[in-house]
Amino acid sequence: MREKRIDPLDVIGSASGRTASGAGFSRRLGRSFKAGMQRFFGIHRLMVPAATFVLLLVVTLVGYVLFTNDQARATNALVVIVNHDDVEQTVPTAPTDVRSLLKKLDIRMGPGDVVEPSMDARINQDDFRINVYRAKPVEVVDNGRKTFAFSAASTPRSVAKQAGATLYPEDALETRPVTEFLKDGTLGTTVTIKRAMPVTMNLYGETVQLRTQAKTVGELLKERGVKLEKDDSVQPAADTKLTAQTQVFLLRQGTKIASETQDIAMPVEVIQDPTLAMGTSAVRQAGSAGQKIVTFQLQLQNGKEIGRSLIQEVVTKNPVKQIEVRGSSLSGIKGNMGLAGISPSDYTYVDYVITHESHWNPAAVNAGGCAGLGQACPGSKLAAACPNWQNDPVCQLKFFSGYANSRYGGWAGAYQAKQAKGWW
Repeated sequence: MREKRIDPLDVIGSASGRTASGAGFSRRLGRSFKAGMQRFFGIHRLMVPAATFVLLLVVTLVGYVLFTNDQARATNALVVIVNHDDVEQTVPTAPTDVRSLLKKLDIRMGPGDVVEPSMDARINQDDFRINVYRAKPVEVVDNGRKTFAFSAASTPRSVAKQAGATLYPEDALETRPVTEFLKDGTLGTTVTIKRAMPVTMNLYGETVQLRTQAKTVGELLKERGVKLEKDDSVQPAADTKLTAQTQVFLLRQGTKIASETQDIAMPVEVIQDPTLAMGTSAVRQAGSAGQKIVTFQLQLQNGKEIGRSLIQEVVTKNPVKQIEVRGSSLSGIKGNMGLAGISPSDYTYVDYVITHESHWNPAAVNAGGCAGLGQACPGSKLAAACPNWQNDPVCQLKFFSGYANSRYGGWAGAYQAKQAKGWW
């Protein structure tokens, strides 16, 4: 017997006890629902490929955005060259500081190790260079007392300070390599501190405390540049041996004296280092200002001062020279200064201006529309002179050199304007 197939939609509305009119309504409702479902599934068959196409398009767009973002991040990365442990490592990094990059690279600093530039120096340019100097064993001898430590400092004063010694400006330091390892008990360098003697000096009535390497009163006066005039006297005698308890008096009878303390500028020695990028620096020996007492003989009339003449200038605290190292490497984009015809004497000025304007990013554009290495405003001026300006730092440097020469008379004037105004 052939089984009759019944469409489930035809039975919608069937129920026991239905009336004739209810049965007709149920059949009409069932047929309407069936037709609607057929139309829906017919449309749905067309939507499947369309939905698939839309989905693939969305995936493609998302992938493109992620890729371009990665490219942007790569473009913004800075190249850093790190020299450490006899290895030169070149790495890309986002702008950060030296400390953070070394931590990321797991380059650990031990006691006495030195890094140049300093840990807090900002990495804000391509071909930024970092040098890590590993500490070596040193011996510091202070009044016969030996201290063993590790240091990578490059001057005897810095080595002694790293070893924990408190130094006075007048202390003398000597360094020598160790040749008798068993006798000296160390494999590195020996730094010997020759302590200055504390002495009290009375300068025309003003008492000062100072330190000296002199052995006698006469040597002390010579060391301090004291010149005795006919009305001057010194006590004790010039050939008297100095001790920590010695008091030296410099007197002038029958005159009115006035003294004032003045600072002596800290001397600075600058060393150019080709292993550091131009624009970076480090302090290899911290310096300090000195002091001197300047004494005048007053000219009085009716008890009032009408003039004064210089008697002596006596240094009471020696200045300590600060030793700074400054990078001179022109690798990377900064090397284009020479190609742009910029004089080497102007490199420092150019580096200061460009670093503060764009951090040497030739494609830099600020919110105001200023563009390029030197931030030309509007950027259209730069684009007119250098059509491919984002990728042509040589053309840009020539353009900005022309601007510096025409407006400020050169890069030195541009540097001074940038320092004074914050813009140029």
